[in-house]
Amino acid sequence: MQEPFDVLVGGIVYSVFPEEDNVYTIFKAGSEFGKIEKDTDNVWLMLNPETETPMFGDIPEVDAIGQAIMNYVPEEEEVEDDDDNEE
Repeated sequence: MQEPFDVLVGGIVYSVFPEEDNVYTIFKAGSEFGKIEKDTDNVWLMLNPETETPMFGDIPEVDAIGQAIMNYVPEEEEVEDDDDNEE
């Protein structure tokens, strides 16, 4: 499973916690914003907090967060090179 990460949208930092396939829990400024799910390449849906069913409607903030998630490139961890120790 992918590790949590942060994205910047409109000057606001959102913390993204990947869950099951194409579903993410989002925190905005330290408070839970909600869960979002990828619908199509450019459309993301907010999930109902009680039922976790998609809530249809155009929410530009959700689409912007989704686009930032799609553009996110994980930082590569530094791996020690054991070749330097071989003689």
